[in-house]
Amino acid sequence: MSKLLKYFKGNTFGNAMTKWYHYFDIYETHFEKFVGKPVKILEIGVWQGGSAAMWKQYFGKDARIIGIDILEECKKFEDAQLKVYIGDQADVNFLKGIVEKEGPFDIIMDDGGHYMNQQVTSFKELYYHLNDGGIYLCEDTHTNYWKEFDGGYKKPNTFIELTKNLIDELNAFHSETPELKVTKFTINTTAIHIYDSVVVFEKQNRVKPDSAMIGRVIIKSPLA
Repeated sequence: MSKLLKYFKGNTFGNAMTKWYHYFDIYETHFEKFVGKPVKILEIGVWQGGSAAMWKQYFGKDARIIGIDILEECKKFEDAQLKVYIGDQADVNFLKGIVEKEGPFDIIMDDGGHYMNQQVTSFKELYYHLNDGGIYLCEDTHTNYWKEFDGGYKKPNTFIELTKNLIDELNAFHSETPELKVTKFTINTTAIHIYDSVVVFEKQNRVKPDSAMIGRVIIKSPLA
């Protein structure tokens, strides 16, 4: 059992949080490298403060967490490691203010309102304010398929459809068509990981990839 899942299952008397069980392996896969380091985390969605408490325990005493929520009551969870800002994650000016005061970040987690305009706006506004080697994780992306969250299968302007387009941009160095150009995203992203209900982006500055063939050619082939 992962450390985070063990913490979650033992959180009977701690502040509440709601998580799908398969999230915990995803968290540890992408966050483990930051454990015990002075990591700066932006968490969209504070709710009952349960997840912020988990992150403090997992990352350690040197972690600093910036929380965003629309509920004023969430300010009560502030302490030496957690600072909470009250505002709407779909408000561009609010997000710019957070970045100005607190950025850049090592990890950004979107566990906010889960509406399409919120997920898309937050990503577009915050992604480039990650440090190199940083992680952007958007969870509960199953809402992209739910009408009540302005989602729908293959509906334009959802976060999932944005992600599909970003897969093309990630590979744009290899494009042979003028429609697919190298973008800011191309040169700032090394990987996109797509899981059930979670999308993870690894931000890292990079140059056009290169390849080489080493060794003797024995059999002629088109790829040689």
